Amino acid sequence: MLLKFSTGVVTFVRNYSTQIGTKFPIKKPQFTNVRIPRISKVPNVEWTDEQLQVFEAVKRRESVFVTGSAGTGKTMLVQELIKTLRKMYGKRYVCVTAPTGVVACTLGGQTLHSFAGVGLGEADAEALLPRVYGNRWVCKRWTMVKALVIDEISMVEGEFFDKLEYIARKVRGIDKPWGGIQLVVSGDFLQLPPVNVGKNFDNRKVFAFEADSWDCSFQLQVGLKTIFRQTDPELIRLLQGIRRGELDDEGHELLMQRRCSEEPDEAVLRLFPRVEDVNRVNGARLEGVGEEIIVYEAYDSGEKNWIDQLDRGLAPKTLHLCRGARVILTVNLNVKKNLVNGATGTITGFRKAIKGDIANICADKLLPTVNFDSGCEMEIGTRTWDLVMGDKKCATRMQLPLMLAWAMSVHKSQGMTVDRLHTNLSRAFGFGMIYVALSRLRTLDGLSFTSEIDPKKIKAHPKVLEYYNKHFL
Repeated sequence: MLLKFSTGVVTFVRNYSTQIGTKFPIKKPQFTNVRIPRISKVPNVEWTDEQLQVFEAVKRRESVFVTGSAGTGKTMLVQELIKTLRKMYGKRYVCVTAPTGVVACTLGGQTLHSFAGVGLGEADAEALLPRVYGNRWVCKRWTMVKALVIDEISMVEGEFFDKLEYIARKVRGIDKPWGGIQLVVSGDFLQLPPVNVGKNFDNRKVFAFEADSWDCSFQLQVGLKTIFRQTDPELIRLLQGIRRGELDDEGHELLMQRRCSEEPDEAVLRLFPRVEDVNRVNGARLEGVGEEIIVYEAYDSGEKNWIDQLDRGLAPKTLHLCRGARVILTVNLNVKKNLVNGATGTITGFRKAIKGDIANICADKLLPTVNFDSGCEMEIGTRTWDLVMGDKKCATRMQLPLMLAWAMSVHKSQGMTVDRLHTNLSRAFGFGMIYVALSRLRTLDGLSFTSEIDPKKIKAHPKVLEYYNKHFL
């Protein structure tokens, strides 16, 4: 290692290999004379020591990986870290991504594949590189970005992680991990895995932490432990066991107490593993209400390929509502009043708006009023979801921040907090699905299900358990 001194700044210089998947030595942080922003002040939020540790590392321009179980505040922390990074570098130099459109739209970013410009990314890295070089806009993104945020990293395969790290070094011409880009990565590998994890990939790097470049990509890896969503120690213990793929006799008894022989009240959100079940239930229930259907057609602007990504987010292209419809809120409107992402309620009526943006999405200019289960009644106006590249809005969708809430997919419920849900545990598939579904709840009293409990459905991937036992559990 060569040690340089210049103007009171110490810079660590190492020789790094340019081969794909090479395991770099863990590099020390590089300090430069930069303006250090203050930690964001968020109303009613007291940051934990672990979260403050992440803030300080990010301010030192270190790359960090943040993990933790559901309800530990990962999403809120990432949102504040994005603000911090934009103050440090400027909006145009910070790119926010996620492997799915749902999460990307929530954060105001784009999908990781879209950012990288590699399509599905199935070819090897050398074959993907010409595709990146052949698109000057993609090349410009890679060369300009100073900080890259990747949320829900659990759904990113290890081989893809290595490919992107290799492309970053090659395109930027900087022989350091990720070509010197600061990474802020978040997710829980004990929740939903990459979509292909169920296949026979014994000889492949399925999870991102299996990537050869994983350890050298971060100066700090932190597991958040303070749980905010639940306060009942009994429920927390149950969920932590299920997260690890364990269900003891006491936990089994707790779950069996929530089993019911009858279908739940229509006001209870039903979670399904499969989208076709969600559409079937929501369509039938909406028709069964027997009220006039009001149609809200999202107003989109931007380039078509970017707009297509918006269709994979939480804001539907077409939304059908009526008086008596059960809906779920998809944004945080008022945390103090419990009007947060996942709050459910019933539409009590509509008011014709004289002016405003509602005319862009509803020909009748009708704004719905929702009586939320928390007791608060509120008229819901339009919201916008942006896909952003740096400081440029590439696509925008205007729509109501509502979805029908008789049923929802487990995948789309990630990040939500709900008071009551009904699910069929026998239809769960894949690692982490039962944990993701049950961990949406604040209390165990809000749970009901009609199926038998198959302990074999409650499972965690052995590779993930090994990784977490070594580093975080």
